[in-house]
Amino acid sequence: MRLDIVTLFPGMFAGPMTESIMARAQRSGLVTVRLVDLREFATDERGTVDDRPFGGGAGMVLKPEPLFAAVDSVRTPAARVVLMTPQGVPFRQRTAERLSLVPHLIVVCGHYEGVDERFRQAVVDEEISLGDFVLTNGSLPAMVLADAVIRLLPGALGSPDSAISESFGTEGLLEYPQYTRPEDFRGLRVPEVLLSGDHARIAAWRHEQQGWRTLGRRPDLLTDAQE
Repeated sequence: MRLDIVTLFPGMFAGPMTESIMARAQRSGLVTVRLVDLREFATDERGTVDDRPFGGGAGMVLKPEPLFAAVDSVRTPAARVVLMTPQGVPFRQRTAERLSLVPHLIVVCGHYEGVDERFRQAVVDEEISLGDFVLTNGSLPAMVLADAVIRLLPGALGSPDSAISESFGTEGLLEYPQYTRPEDFRGLRVPEVLLSGDHARIAAWRHEQQGWRTLGRRPDLLTDAQE
């Protein structure tokens, strides 16, 4: 996969992109990540990328010229352009799974009061939001999306089953409770079934726990699964 991230703050990505799974995936050649500094595509010497909105109003809007130029500089026929914005569709695991199959992903980080509408209409393929809240800019959401997508690439995780059994996996349920050694810690014991060695019983117990945990914490997921 090729991942281009258009942002005004490329320095914010230094930590997340150089640690853990995202760093390992890049070293192994599973993904090529490029940070595209939007300010390099400004049309004046001051590096101006924003301007006041027509019609008045608070804040500034990202100008179309640098946005179009930045995406044009990296776009390929296979590319899909995603805009991170609070106005987008809520990000879900199914979205991450779909985007992990895209050979070239261009993620644009929104900022200020948003982007010029002409860029959204002419260039953006889909808009994604992390939730019903507003952040300073789209860089943090872009990091979250990158992590969620990259870890799904074949070979990125240590075990190919990890992405299946975790929360929001193939059944859309929350993950079952996990335990490790010691068996008894401060009087809190590991459930006997997990020590039984009976794989059928363990599987049944885990599936039951997934159902109860999802019902108690995220009943909306059960409704979504039925639709």
